[in-house]
Amino acid sequence: MNQRTVIPIVKNPAALESDGVGCHAGKEQLEAAARAAGKAGVLDRYAADYPKGPHDQPQSMCPAFGSLRVGLRMRRTATILSGSACCVYGLTFTSHFYGARRSVGYVPFNSETLVTGKLFEDIRDAVHEQANPDSYDAIVVINLCVPTASGVPLQILPKEINGVRVIGIDVPGFGVPTHAEAKDVLSAAMLKYARSEIVAGPVAAPRSGVSDKPTVTLLGEMFPADPMIIGGMLEMLGLAAGPTVPTREWRELYAALDCAAVAAIHPFYTASLREFEAAGRGSVGSAPVGHDGTEAWLQSIGDACNVDQRMIDAAKNRFLPAIKGALSATRIDGRITLSGYEGSELLVGRLLVESGADLRYVGTACPQTAASEADRAWLEAKGVQVQYRASLEQDIAAVNEYKPDLAIGTTPVVQAAKQMSLPSLYFTNLISARPLMGVAGAGSLATVINAAIKNRTRMDDMKAFFGDAGDGDRAGVWEDKPVERPEFRVETRRRLEKAAKKRKAEEMI
Repeated sequence: MNQRTVIPIVKNPAALESDGVGCHAGKEQLEAAARAAGKAGVLDRYAADYPKGPHDQPQSMCPAFGSLRVGLRMRRTATILSGSACCVYGLTFTSHFYGARRSVGYVPFNSETLVTGKLFEDIRDAVHEQANPDSYDAIVVINLCVPTASGVPLQILPKEINGVRVIGIDVPGFGVPTHAEAKDVLSAAMLKYARSEIVAGPVAAPRSGVSDKPTVTLLGEMFPADPMIIGGMLEMLGLAAGPTVPTREWRELYAALDCAAVAAIHPFYTASLREFEAAGRGSVGSAPVGHDGTEAWLQSIGDACNVDQRMIDAAKNRFLPAIKGALSATRIDGRITLSGYEGSELLVGRLLVESGADLRYVGTACPQTAASEADRAWLEAKGVQVQYRASLEQDIAAVNEYKPDLAIGTTPVVQAAKQMSLPSLYFTNLISARPLMGVAGAGSLATVINAAIKNRTRMDDMKAFFGDAGDGDRAGVWEDKPVERPEFRVETRRRLEKAAKKRKAEEMI
C-alpha cells in the first residue's frame, strides 16, 4: 500500500543558495550543505573508498553516468534519477548515445519541494508506481548533486515494494570522483542487498544455471570475448568463469557471491570487494594480459582456489608459448603515451610493452589500489611512468614531454595531439573495446596501432596545408582577414576587473 505519511527530512536551504537551485554553487558549498543535511557518513565513506589526490578530481563526464549505465544494462531493472533537469538531460542523452534501449525515470523538483521534503514524497510515489513485479526485479533511485546536498534521504525508502527491491544511492559529482567508480557504488549496493537475501534463505539460480565447478567471479566491464577467453584458461585449472560484475540481471549477483575467488580485472571496485570480503571471498588483482601477466595471474588464481601446482603448470605450458608466439608475430614499433578513465589502462600498458612498444607514460583517472599494485610495479620496472588520478594537464604534459609517435587517450588528449600533428587514438572506443586477455589479446592491438603510427606523414601534410587557419582568432569562416583590435581586449579586461571588485566589495558588506 502506498503510504502517504509525510516523512520529514533535514531542511537545508543552504543548498539552494548562490545560483538558482544550487547546480553551480561550487563543490565546497555543495559538500558543506550535504554534510549539514546528514550526508556526512556517505561522503566520508566515498572519500575513503575513492581518494581524490593529489589534485581535487579528474576531469571526466558526470560520475553518475557510471551508476546509470550499470542499472540500464541490467534486465528487469528500472532507474529513476533525482536531480536538476539539465543534469538529467545530459545523463540520459549520454546513456542512449552509449546504447541504452530503455527509458530513464525522472522526478523533477523546485526550490519549495526540495527544502520542504515534498521531493522525497514525490520520489516515494514514483517508486510505488513503478514497482510492478511482472516487469521489474529492482528499482534503482539515484540522487544527483543538488538532492544529495539537500539531504534527500533515499535510505529510508522501503527496501521492497510488491516484491520489487528498492535501492537508493547518492552519486554526487562532489563526492564520487569518476564515472568508473560510480559503477562500483551501485554494484556494491546491489551485492550488499543480494548478500542479505542469501543470508535470509534460499535464492533463485541464475538464468544460465549453476556451474558444477568452483567459479571465479570477474570484476569489471570487459570486451565480450574476454570472459570467454578467461573461462578457457580457468578450465585448465578445474575452475569456471562466474558472472561478470556489474551483472546483467539480479540473479547473477547470487552466483557472483557464491565463488571460490574474485578476479579484480578492474582494480577500482573498492566497495564491491568489501562486500565479497564480507561474504568470505578473497580477491586477485591484475589479469591474464601478455606473457608475464598471464603467468602471474594463473599462479595467483590457482593459489587462491587451492589448485594443485601441477594443474597450474599445465595451464602455463599450454597458454604461455601461444601468447609469446602471438606477441612475437604482431610487434608494435613506436613510442606511445597512454591515458584513459576506464580502469584498464595499466593492463593495456602491459600488453603494449610486451608487444614491443616504447611506452613512456600511463595515466589513469582511477586511484591507486592494492588490486593494481602488481601492474604498477611491473610497468615502473620497465621504465614506464604511471600516474594515478591523472589530470588532463598531466596527460597533455606527458605528450609534450615524450613526443610520442602515437598518443592514446581521452577525447581532449586526442584533440591536443592532433593539433601537434601527432597520430592519436581514442582509448575508450578504439583500444579498450578490443579483447585484451590471453592469445586473442596478444594480437589485438598491433594492427590498429601500427596503422595509426604510419599516419604521421599525413598529419604533417595536413598541418602544412592548413597552416594556422582555424587557430585562435582565426577560427571560423571569414570573407576577409580578421583585423586585430587589442583596444577591445583592454576594455573588456577593465570591465571584468571592475565587476570582480564590485562583487568582492558586496561580499564584505
